[in-house]
Amino acid sequence: MSAKEHSFDISAELNMQEFKNALEQAKKEIASRFDFKGLSAEIEYNEKAKTLMVTASSDTKAETIYDLLISKIIKRNLSANILKESKKEDASKGNVRVIYNIVDTISSDDAKLIVKTLKDAGLKVQASIRGDTVRVVGKSIDDLQSCIKAVKAKELSLPLSFTNLK
Repeated sequence: MSAKEHSFDISAELNMQEFKNALEQAKKEIASRFDFKGLSAEIEYNEKAKTLMVTASSDTKAETIYDLLISKIIKRNLSANILKESKKEDASKGNVRVIYNIVDTISSDDAKLIVKTLKDAGLKVQASIRGDTVRVVGKSIDDLQSCIKAVKAKELSLPLSFTNLK
């Protein structure tokens, strides 16, 4: 990269501390809410498996917990797209269990789609895939900012973060 070039990275990196804070806030609110008194309502986070398990007394209560969790996640400036439902099943005692995968990487197919989006935008930038990150390099910071707008406008269901703008 020469002195007159600028760059930034597109990734799905997740601020785990903020995510954990959002989880704790959601758990506290569920524990204090009247509509959950005496009902099964749990959130379990498995850091190794990168999953979140919501157990509730009904489908509607599970959806309420999910909505509450997403609101806490958004308030912490994280993307609502970090949770992808992977499985919904019946649990013991008539409860419902929903398992969500935590998305914190960009797949190679998604990375290719991001690169294609940038090429289709017709801006004078180079985009290269580096593992689960897309590096965008250009001579103009305005072009790079236009790239960010183009990717956001595509409305990919990914928790994208734009970092290291230099």
